[in-house]
Amino acid sequence: MFTINDVHQQFAEYFDIPVLKPYAYLLSKKISEGHICLHLDDLQGQSEELPAYCANMVPGAAALDTVRLVAKDGKDDQPFVLFQDRLYLQRYFRYETTFLRRIYQFLETEKVLEEERLAQLEEHADLIKTQFPSSGNITPDWQLAAAITGVLNNFTIITGGPGTGKTTTVAKVLNILYGIDPALKVVLAAPTGKAAARLAESLRNFKNEKFQSLSPGTIHRLLKSKRDSPYFHHNASNPLNYDVVIVDECSMIDVALFAKLLDAIGPKTRLILLGDKDQLASVEAGSFFGDLCQAQGAINLFTPQRIKVMNMFGANLPPEQESQHDKHPLFQHLVELRTSHRFSDDKGIGKFSKAIIKNDKAAILEFLQPGADEQVVIDQVYSKELFEQFIAGYEAFITEPNILPALKKMNALRVLCAVRQGEQGLYAVNKAIEKYLHDKKLIRANVEFYENRPIILTRNYYEHNLFNGDTGIIRSDANGVLMAWFEDGQGELKAVLPGYLTDAETVFAMTIHKSQGSEFNEVLVVLPQTTEVAILTRELLYTAVTRARSKVYVQASEAVLLLAAQRFVERASGIATRFIES
Repeated sequence: MFTINDVHQQFAEYFDIPVLKPYAYLLSKKISEGHICLHLDDLQGQSEELPAYCANMVPGAAALDTVRLVAKDGKDDQPFVLFQDRLYLQRYFRYETTFLRRIYQFLETEKVLEEERLAQLEEHADLIKTQFPSSGNITPDWQLAAAITGVLNNFTIITGGPGTGKTTTVAKVLNILYGIDPALKVVLAAPTGKAAARLAESLRNFKNEKFQSLSPGTIHRLLKSKRDSPYFHHNASNPLNYDVVIVDECSMIDVALFAKLLDAIGPKTRLILLGDKDQLASVEAGSFFGDLCQAQGAINLFTPQRIKVMNMFGANLPPEQESQHDKHPLFQHLVELRTSHRFSDDKGIGKFSKAIIKNDKAAILEFLQPGADEQVVIDQVYSKELFEQFIAGYEAFITEPNILPALKKMNALRVLCAVRQGEQGLYAVNKAIEKYLHDKKLIRANVEFYENRPIILTRNYYEHNLFNGDTGIIRSDANGVLMAWFEDGQGELKAVLPGYLTDAETVFAMTIHKSQGSEFNEVLVVLPQTTEVAILTRELLYTAVTRARSKVYVQASEAVLLLAAQRFVERASGIATRFIES
């Protein structure tokens, strides 16, 4: 009996329609790579390893026009949808359609409320000015522009790199909104427990009693997952009962979860999405946050009337801007924060991360010189001494007797890996760190759950209110019982028996993908020594480097660094085109 080991070919062979098979194969392959559709007018450059029946594929939609399993408008239940020269699986087309439909509903609602909200801004002008006191600076204040946008709009996207003040802007938006309506019902969420905890910790630093009652959680927790089901309790028929929903780290959210989130938000609710458009997209299919940020072709564009309102409060925006985008649905809904208060554009992590994302070869090469920068150290020889010097820093949390400070010290540094397998992969690096600390008699890594083992959860544990990406420490309690200890959204300790957490990994080192939503004082990035790794992209490297607050070490050759900066993630979707043609 002949067995097909290629899962995409298995999928394609299921449909007994010869003309459909090659397109079904490529669509399946594209979805596995993070795309949500197949561009039928661009079939060149596909892998040479495709089945023989893919050789005669015809670009364009004509070949599928008469195939009965391919819907032409997405309104029936055929497994495939052909729309605007793109082939979708039905479910992904519906996700994208839900996404767009809900955004348009937000836009329609805010048009009706615009005059009322402009009057509220004028009425609370003194409050806004206390949130954004004049600094005498003549450069644009994009935080203020974002805050005004968040107050006036029902749908707002705020993007920006590390240290540009996304959380600060959210705090100021909330201060203004609470000033307008003290009874406002607000909820904050993020795709992972770690990202939600960071958001909670940041907001606790602001002096507003109402912030203390906010408990950011995961999107799954917000929507209330149904056990063993892809559906949620909150949906279009049972929407969330909030006036304002704020979601952080949106670049990490896949298309399915994004669609379900938007479907569960009522049209009168304000939705504010936060994230860094240059970061990695979600592990699953879709890159909707990045698609939205790029859909208009430009960002930070407003009408002269809106600019006048913003400048009335001291935004210092140029009085005239381009107008060719003013017909786009997302016009006046995208704000990019451009001033980093953590990094300098002229040196260190700020300069290096910008060089990566812009593929500035000359700037990257500057950092390869020994002693070129205090914040960024490039180790091309994969020095064992540098590696051991860095991981010796884990002694601080191991020797800390109190668990909560130990958790904070554990999260002060982290080794980040691009891949899981191989000498520079996650598993080998974690084993090397365990051996080093075991040899130093700091840990006894001879059992699965040992004292001071740092762990990261790899799935959600709703019964314990713990989620994929949460990190903790294994330590004995007062009775000598080994427990897994975590910090909750309120900064308090939570303990769970390790046996209940069957899907957990050691986290002295973690993948760059898993590090999204986290920050560490110092980071060691370990890249593969070979250039033959497809996931090495500028987004991956940028994400890794910007996890560090004060210092980053990168073990990588010049060839690997330059190749990573050249490659970029490009995922197929219909968002931009469907906005334009709707």
